[in-house]
Amino acid sequence: MRGDKSVRTLLRLLVSATCMALAFAWGISGESAGSKAAASSNEPKKEEASSNEPKKEDESKTIEKIIEESESVMAGRGFSYDPAGRRDPFRSLVEQTKGEKGPRPKGIAGMLISEVDLVGIVQKGKDNLAFLNGSDNKGYFLRVGDQLYDGKIIQINRQTGQVVFRQEINDPRSIKPYRDVTKRLYSAEEEKL
Repeated sequence: MRGDKSVRTLLRLLVSATCMALAFAWGISGESAGSKAAASSNEPKKEEASSNEPKKEDESKTIEKIIEESESVMAGRGFSYDPAGRRDPFRSLVEQTKGEKGPRPKGIAGMLISEVDLVGIVQKGKDNLAFLNGSDNKGYFLRVGDQLYDGKIIQINRQTGQVVFRQEINDPRSIKPYRDVTKRLYSAEEEKL
């Protein structure tokens, strides 16, 4: 506490001395210009003295305002940070920014993309259905747009035997908030045969 008072006092003295020096320098340059004008016009200096009094009052108000502002900054008041959409620079990059989605629902909606296996692709009318085996050893028929816990199906291709998932990722270092995961009906070795 005592250190804060001494810093405030020092700051007040510094601001006051700076303002006085500026006022003195401004007054000397004003007097030299004013004395030349007074010498040429031979008017009394009472009018100048009365015009200087409001200037001195304005200067003292300005000095007080500067001192108050500097005290509020020193005390921590009057300063705020506007992130304007940027991430907080003091938060960890590896820390998850979004909270967990909560408890997983039952069925395919509660399974991760890595927990399901592609068993087959079936054509129903004009649509292709992916037949997936879940972690609960049950079979599920899914269409494009169906949701899993950490992503959704964006493409089913019966000719190539591939299902493409769009997995949501929460990594502040990545540019995109997702990645595409492809599951194949046949392994790469079997496709070569």
